[in-house]
Amino acid sequence: MHGAASPSPWFLAQRDRLAEAARRGPVLDLACGRGRHALAAAELGARTLAIDRDQAALRALQAEAARRRLPLTSLRADLETPLGIPVKPASCGVILVFHFLFRPLAPAISTALAPGGLLLYETFTLAQRALGSGPRRAEFLLEPGELRALFSDLEPLEHWEGRSDGPPPEYLARLAARRV
Repeated sequence: MHGAASPSPWFLAQRDRLAEAARRGPVLDLACGRGRHALAAAELGARTLAIDRDQAALRALQAEAARRRLPLTSLRADLETPLGIPVKPASCGVILVFHFLFRPLAPAISTALAPGGLLLYETFTLAQRALGSGPRRAEFLLEPGELRALFSDLEPLEHWEGRSDGPPPEYLARLAARRV
């Protein structure tokens, strides 16, 4: 499980885009962990599906969503398998990916977006190693420019890479992109 209880400041800055795109289909939060972004999307009134492989985290997330009466469902799935994402192609209005990187999943993410659908992606870059916290292995860290390249089939709306002052400080890449 990852993340604090509050959603990423960048997620919060993208709320208007998210609300607009969620009209095209449900919000899908991949590798949702404790569900901070799934809950925030559902609080906007968006139908939300949260996927993670941690059954305990999903149970807690589902209980919290029920307590708040939010339109959120959860699904246990391991996204790091050849099976990909367990949703129909072109079915998601929004896909959220925060602090997760499994490069082979990129084509399936693009395919799962509905036309006009929105991808919001934020994860660590190789520069994160300099901070001595967070992931250290290269398979979990993006090269400069790699996030945008992984989703070159989508229309970039916003892209940023650098140090976020946190707390905690992190070296991140962020991408908001639309399927055309």
